[in-house]
Amino acid sequence: MSAPITVRDITADEHLAWLRTQPSASFLQTPAWGDVKTDWRHESLGWFEGDTMVGAALVLHRSLPKLGRTLAYLPEGPCIDWASPRLVELLRALRDHLRATGAFALRIGPPVPTQRWQAPTIKAAIGDVTKARYDQVLPDVLEPVGTAVVETLRRLGFRHLSPDDGFSAGQPEYVFQVPLEGRSEADLLAGMNQLWRRNIKKTEKNGVTVRVGDASDIGTFHRVYLETAERDRFTPRGVEYFERMYRVMSTEDPARIRVYLAEHDSDVLAATVFIRVGEHAWYSYGASTAAKRELQGSTAIQWRMMRDALEAGATVYDLRGITNTLAEDNPHIGLIRFKVGTGGEAVRLAGEWDLPLNRVLYTAFDLYMRRR
Repeated sequence: MSAPITVRDITADEHLAWLRTQPSASFLQTPAWGDVKTDWRHESLGWFEGDTMVGAALVLHRSLPKLGRTLAYLPEGPCIDWASPRLVELLRALRDHLRATGAFALRIGPPVPTQRWQAPTIKAAIGDVTKARYDQVLPDVLEPVGTAVVETLRRLGFRHLSPDDGFSAGQPEYVFQVPLEGRSEADLLAGMNQLWRRNIKKTEKNGVTVRVGDASDIGTFHRVYLETAERDRFTPRGVEYFERMYRVMSTEDPARIRVYLAEHDSDVLAATVFIRVGEHAWYSYGASTAAKRELQGSTAIQWRMMRDALEAGATVYDLRGITNTLAEDNPHIGLIRFKVGTGGEAVRLAGEWDLPLNRVLYTAFDLYMRRR
């Protein structure tokens, strides 16, 4: 007979030790990420089957004013075996622990894929006027584990937070990834479209260089990021956020985070933030200047990060979120075309799910968020 599954608080060291036993985990589930998100209270939780740890999670808590009850949020987590035959027990143990410690709702984001669309399929769909969204296109791959997870969550009473276009206040449901496992640099190049290959050669011919920076380069990254925010009309984060991110994540693991800069002569053309946990590498933040755009600094920096991810043993290079759109008149289609050119694939994840633990407070909180 199997030992009962329980959940309890663990230290950051115990949490990190667990993550090191796993092939990969989201960087949003590392102990360091809790120190990045200073506007949330955070804790590390562990799952135990008897005395054996079988999972871990970073939980971010957002408190209701005056009541002290919290929304317990596990971004791209928890880090458990989603294919486990005891998945229901794992989720119920988490629910019971958080309810007992004052949470009015639980929000999770299982990091499991449910569907995949490969580059040729996406390219054909973009040219098809009858297909405006990914979920209108037959996927190349249906993932059985992800499909089973979604069914389990529904059965347990979780509510799917379905964003209209794939983006939400939380984490994206649709992402773009380049598979790296078993591939060489030559394989990666061969998988790219002709424009990407031509632009990579152009950057080399024109003398664009890419270097890995350090903490002193965060200010330079942020200057380029602010220019990008103004051009693309999004609200930027302050430089202190990136300085803290670089500091705490580097302290946790010196190989966790990097800043890259693409340069030509004395000009910075593009700058990015790269993160890796085990076999998963992310292009987390990117920015570019309007100067010398014809030199393709963004292409050069992406190619360098892909090669570095491959050399580090990563099996996935993740370009993060895309919107659920394939319409040629959508303002996001240019970004999707850029990512599709890498030869990677669009991946739909299980998404984010809420489980109300106190329905009155959850309903009030949901109404408040909708009116913001």
